[in-house]
Amino acid sequence: MRKRLLLPLALFSSPLFAADLQLDVEIPRLHVAEYHRPYVAIWVERPDQSHVANLAVWYDTKLKDKEGEKWLKDLRQWWRRSGRALEMPVDGISGATRAVGSHTLRFSDQQAPLKTLEAGEYRLVVEAAREVGGRELLRVPFSWPPQQNESHQAQGQSELGAITLTLTP
Repeated sequence: MRKRLLLPLALFSSPLFAADLQLDVEIPRLHVAEYHRPYVAIWVERPDQSHVANLAVWYDTKLKDKEGEKWLKDLRQWWRRSGRALEMPVDGISGATRAVGSHTLRFSDQQAPLKTLEAGEYRLVVEAAREVGGRELLRVPFSWPPQQNESHQAQGQSELGAITLTLTP
């Protein structure tokens, strides 16, 4: 009779060494007469501001005839760096605008776009623009891959609230 060695499935279901990036983005409550949810673009750039990878683009996907895409150019910095070259919607990146509150995004180095991210210095960029509102852009510098648990923050003044970037090796 043969004996079988059974190893826990969890041992094979995730890599032993994986770096993760978690981003918490706060959309603040604004007390204005006419409120529209902001369009938001989130991407990674080099210190020279050259585009590396898009992480998320939130826009009005419900307007008929893709009318919501027309206003993506209001995310000026993102639009100039990569947005105008994209055919929207982009699977895994684009999605609907988000309501007031805190929203969490998680990315692993085992999946795109972090899978191909070379070691080095980068900036996480969050840009928001709102109809009948303003624009705001925040940059959070970080090193990839992380050598230890790290947390970086930026605080918006109008269209964005607290931005928290958490890196785990």
